[in-house]
Amino acid sequence: MSNIATKRIKREFLELQSEDGKLFHIETVNSNVLDLRGYIIGPVDTPFAGGVFNVEVKIPETYPFNPPKVRFTTRIWHPNISSVTGAICLDILKENWAAALTLRTVLLSIQALLASPEPDDPQDAVVARQFKDHPDVYRQTASYWTAYFATPDATKADKKRSYEAYESSIGKLMEVMQIDKPTAISALSTANWNIDAAVQNLH
Repeated sequence: MSNIATKRIKREFLELQSEDGKLFHIETVNSNVLDLRGYIIGPVDTPFAGGVFNVEVKIPETYPFNPPKVRFTTRIWHPNISSVTGAICLDILKENWAAALTLRTVLLSIQALLASPEPDDPQDAVVARQFKDHPDVYRQTASYWTAYFATPDATKADKKRSYEAYESSIGKLMEVMQIDKPTAISALSTANWNIDAAVQNLH
């Protein structure tokens, strides 16, 4: 069966080359076509614009009869993606998979999901609740996560100047709780950037 999967993925790689680097990029790990990694470019006019989000793609030996396993390895704040594990809630990666679908379809669908979240079918309930109850806070938080976790170093400094208030809150929480920056970011994001609530959540 793995021979079928290997042949199919090799053929799909040719299809991917036409869009390589424009919306996404995928490459093999140690020349193994069933073990892939790459990135997805954050869509324009979204909180993820300008971000480069790394993904991990595992192709099962039963491909294309079963879907690939895809997760984000760059942290992202999105209702349908776990802010902790990078797991993705997307129907074509589960019950709506069909053998006619391709890796290109999957990557385009994930990019479309970034542009159009589905908070009523969440992977991350905390983010989904923020998306619905505090949409402005959600957009700012998602933008900050993009700036901090998914922006190339060359432009990160410029972006961070837009988030001085966030950086100040993060610094205070790190000092009070003696925690690292990613932990402080997660705690404040979950608490809608209320330091007292973040402290309570960390106890």
